[in-house]
Amino acid sequence: MILGLLIEGAVAALVSIVIAFLLSRFTRDIIGRGLLVIFLCIAAGAYFGFAIAADAGPVWTLVEVVQAVIFGTMALLGLRGSPWWLVAGWASHPLWDIGLQYIGPGDSFAPFTYAIACASFDLVVAAYIAIAYGLIGPRKLGFRKTREP
Repeated sequence: MILGLLIEGAVAALVSIVIAFLLSRFTRDIIGRGLLVIFLCIAAGAYFGFAIAADAGPVWTLVEVVQAVIFGTMALLGLRGSPWWLVAGWASHPLWDIGLQYIGPGDSFAPFTYAIACASFDLVVAAYIAIAYGLIGPRKLGFRKTREP
């Protein structure tokens, strides 16, 4: 079952990556990158929603708000700044998924199916960003630049 969830997460990541790639190449890079920013905010914010829905208590709710703010900040820094902020956010989010939500005390309110699938999703997206923006480079991939004012 865990392998199936990991595969589901990876496949969903690949679909998201293709969409982000096409947006970056045929519209503007900020739009494709923006999609990945939005998805990171959603991935982190989902745990806040799980805590609220399960009435996990004020401490856990605060912990989930703090992590959502941290990952959201990393995502926003990666939007117009260095894409390495996005890589860092996506690559470190599985520590939250697995460490706190699957193995740790967050397992009482976070669905393990989400935590497992999210972990593989996160790592595949982090790898794409590192390859596209670091190893290959957006210019070689034909990403369209944001228009200067």
